[in-house]
Amino acid sequence: NIMYEHFDNIIKGITEKLNQDPEGINARKKYALEMSKLGKKLYTRGENIAWCGVTAPFDLLGSMGITSCFVEFVGALLSSTEAAGFFLEEAEDAGFATDSCAYHRAVMGAVLKNVMPEPDFIIGTSSPCTAGLAIVENFANQYKKDFFILNIPQNYTKDAVKFLADQLEEMTHFVSDHTKRPLSKEKLGIALDYFNQSSQLLKDIYDLAKTKPSPVDNKFLKDFGTVIGLIMGTQQGVDICQAFKDELNHRIRTGQHHASKEKIRLMWIQNRIQYPFPINEKLDDFGAKIVVDELNDVTWEPMDPDKPFESIAKRMISIPFSMDTSERIRHMQALAGDYRIDGAINPCHWGCRQGTGTRGLVSKGLKDVNVPVLNLEIDCVDSRNLARGQIETRVEAFIEMLS
Repeated sequence: NIMYEHFDNIIKGITEKLNQDPEGINARKKYALEMSKLGKKLYTRGENIAWCGVTAPFDLLGSMGITSCFVEFVGALLSSTEAAGFFLEEAEDAGFATDSCAYHRAVMGAVLKNVMPEPDFIIGTSSPCTAGLAIVENFANQYKKDFFILNIPQNYTKDAVKFLADQLEEMTHFVSDHTKRPLSKEKLGIALDYFNQSSQLLKDIYDLAKTKPSPVDNKFLKDFGTVIGLIMGTQQGVDICQAFKDELNHRIRTGQHHASKEKIRLMWIQNRIQYPFPINEKLDDFGAKIVVDELNDVTWEPMDPDKPFESIAKRMISIPFSMDTSERIRHMQALAGDYRIDGAINPCHWGCRQGTGTRGLVSKGLKDVNVPVLNLEIDCVDSRNLARGQIETRVEAFIEMLS
């Protein structure tokens, strides 16, 4: 399989580089290595595979021996290797609308081209979006596989938590029916312990990023909060978080964060642009630094192994993707204060209700705390219609205004 080889080549390349620098911290390389290993596992025969929604409980699934991933991970991967166009066209030719989310269209094209590994079953989540739910339902139809939906409430009441906790318990029976293996309380306890260790390290990482000047660079924590969730319930997840914490501490100790000449502190809203686009370099030229991404935050309490379903339910409801817009805006306002933000960039991902649908409310909410917002109206996955010059001009003008 072309994708198996792709991941295998990345693993070989990164391993070679890491072996040449055994004393280095190399957090980003180690992270890329773990994500490539997950990618390779998804394309390995004999694994129990589940394709999922973004907010699925990957630690719980992992403890049951399931190799699981959210489908948007593949959309982002295809975009980053500039291969998305081919698959987007395939989906469009099959009737998927060009104004729908390109993460999902790219993945649907990959399904139609038989480039996605066939899952054993599919777990959909109503958060972050109904479009993501629709696409995994399409998958289930395409592969003729069983489909389980987790309905994630948008409010944090006792009833809402119980409603989701009951579904999570039901999901474990659904998984067991397919694997013929029951849930092991012991294995789940280990996964939740790793998750708690990872969560504490994430808090430390984000606290270090708040330092002024910040030790992060514009790429360092790109989409980290969303993607690291795939492995937080494992020893590898703990090790990666530790490497990121070590690297930030090292940068502060050696004064590297002062060398970056930080003049402007930015927040990035929702997801980053996935294809090669020199926006980070452009910001660097102006001394502007993305010190926080909206989704890089720990919004949950530690998991309780004695109440696993309730703990996981609370966590799933607590993340910004599951919040209603007013709650999400309050969360951004709090981040803006904690990180001492000068301005925010919202890509307003094309075809996305979370990204484009809320942009007016988000702009107003941040303006209320004196944080101006640049709305880009850009497709974060499909680069075919990118007005590169226009975007660069607007970013320049925004940074000059903040200066």
